[in-house]
Formats: sequence, structure tokens, C-alpha cells
Amino acid sequence: MTRYHNILSQKTAKFAAIAIVGTVVGLGMAHTTNAQPTTPQTVARVDLDRYMGTWYEIARLPMFFQRHCASDVTASYSQQPNGTIKVDNQCKQKDGKVIQSIGQATQNGESTSRLKVTFLPQGLRWLPFGKADYWVLALDDNYQHALVGTPNHKYLWVLSRTPTMDENTYHQFVTIAQQQGYDVSKLQKTPHHLATL
Repeated sequence: MTRYHNILSQKTAKFAAIAIVGTVVGLGMAHTTNAQPTTPQTVARVDLDRYMGTWYEIARLPMFFQRHCASDVTASYSQQPNGTIKVDNQCKQKDGKVIQSIGQATQNGESTSRLKVTFLPQGLRWLPFGKADYWVLALDDNYQHALVGTPNHKYLWVLSRTPTMDENTYHQFVTIAQQQGYDVSKLQKTPHHLATL
């Protein structure tokens, strides 16, 4: 398992470098061509203590970094003594093997609904790049369902505290995403099995 995690860490670092270049190029093109819709709106405030814990991915827009995730995608958040948030992402490949990626989230300015997340290796997280936007676009009052995206409309996740979400709630969150300018026709639902990761 240690050897697997070492290989995964090396791959993660390479993917992070590719992502940084891709994000910069993508944002530059969006700015020059003005092709993207207006900037999405986040919720007014997130109680980060209540937001901590495990979230199950119900659906997502396809993305390079999750291309091997076939099922059981979760994200677990926990407050750290230094004020940062530990991000523990896990999923299962088609063969049942678990992929895990540990990252770090920090508050983006004064807003608790806009975070910056990095999965760079621990020693490189001080760098001023390699951090992705994590915007909470919708959140129910009980902190059971959330809609998270990036302001460039490239990434979007529908999250729940449980592995399932009723269709009415799902469609409400998808409608919000559509109104915010996301291409919801590309959303992929995430299968979950009852066995824990």
C-alpha cells in the first residue's frame, strides 16, 4: 500500500503541474474570448464547522483528475489546528481498488463560501499557484446537500451527506447549476455501493 501511495503521489504531482498549466491557459482564453457566462454566485456564508465531515458525490461534470473514479466518490473535510482544512478525497476504480488523494483547503479572503484547494505535495503548498477554486453555490439549511463549482464553469459537483439523493432535491440543485451557467447536460451521476471505502 505504501508503494502504491508513493506512485500515486508522484502521479498526483505530475497531474497537478498539468492542471496548473491547463487552468491558466483556460482562464486566459475565457478572458480574451469572453466565451464564459457571468461569474456564478455563491451562498452568502458557510458555517465551516458544520460543513466538516464526509460528503458523497452524487454527480459531477467530467474531469481529467477523476477519470479513473468509477464509483464511491467521497470527500471528507476536517479542521486542522493551523486553521487549514484537510481534504481527503477517495473513490473506487473499476477494478475496486481505492484511490485516495489528500489535499488542503484554505479560506479565500473573508468569504467562507469560497475556498482554495490544493493537492500539491505538502512541501510545495506554499507556492502561490496550484490552488483551485472551491465555491459553494448552494447549500441546504441542514447542511445535508451542497452544490460546489468553479467560477470558470468547468467543474461542478452535486454532494450529499448520504450516498443517495432524492430526485426532487437533485433536480433543484441541477436547476440552480443551470441558472448559474453550468452545462448540466454533461453531468454524470456517481454510483455508490454500501461497503465503506
